[in-house]
Parts: sequence; C-alpha cells; structure tokens
Amino acid sequence: MQKLIPLLFLFLTAIFLSACQQAQPVLVADTLTYDLGDVVNGEVVSHHFFIRNEGSAPLIVETIITTCGCTTASLEPMTIQAGESGTVHVTFDSGAHGPNLRGAIVREIFITTNDPKQRETILEITANIIGKDG
Repeated sequence: MQKLIPLLFLFLTAIFLSACQQAQPVLVADTLTYDLGDVVNGEVVSHHFFIRNEGSAPLIVETIITTCGCTTASLEPMTIQAGESGTVHVTFDSGAHGPNLRGAIVREIFITTNDPKQRETILEITANIIGKDG
C-alpha cells in the first residue's frame, strides 16, 4: 500500500498539470497590417484592428505601446474572455512631425499579453504622407 501512495500522487499531479496546461489564452488578429493610403500632412486618421481570444482561458493585455508619439492605441476590453473579441483603436496624427513630412511611414503597435505561445503581437500601419496640393 505504501508503494501505491507515491504512484497515486504522481498520477494525480500529472492529471492536474495537464489540465492547467490546456486552459490557455490564444490571441488571433484579423490582420496584422493596414495601409492608410495617401494621408494629407496634418490629418488625423484612425483604424480599428480586431483581435479575438481563441483559447480556453482569459486573454489579459498587459501593455500596448506604439513606436511613435504620433500614434496612439488602446484596446477595449483589456481582458478578453475565451471566445470573445476586442477592438484595438489606433489613431495616427500625420502632422505630428511638422508640415514638411512627406513620403512613406510605418508605425507599429506592440501588444503584450498572457498568451504563452505569443507573448507579443505586433500590429502595423503604413501611410504615404502627401502635401495639401497632392
């Protein structure tokens, strides 16, 4: 009987660990990049990315950081339940670098979550900044 107790303990521990590993969040984005197209310098434009939790545990967003002060991003909600979705609101101020900025730009949004297989997801917006006269 004393030999069965350690085996039973190991068996129950293995079952518990297996159950814990199965309940995980999984972040899936509808798209990772979006082209804003031609944007007149000085315009403020927005885009919404949609993300969902295809896992079996709540997806908790820990941070959202952009690569430039000209771009802001927020997520609603910051905790996404299994099977639910959220919206990443991105706003880009094309005039933030002054009236002379022209040409192609790329801005990234870094989203850090508790998804164990993908702790960081990077979303990207691109645009071509033009003058008011085209």
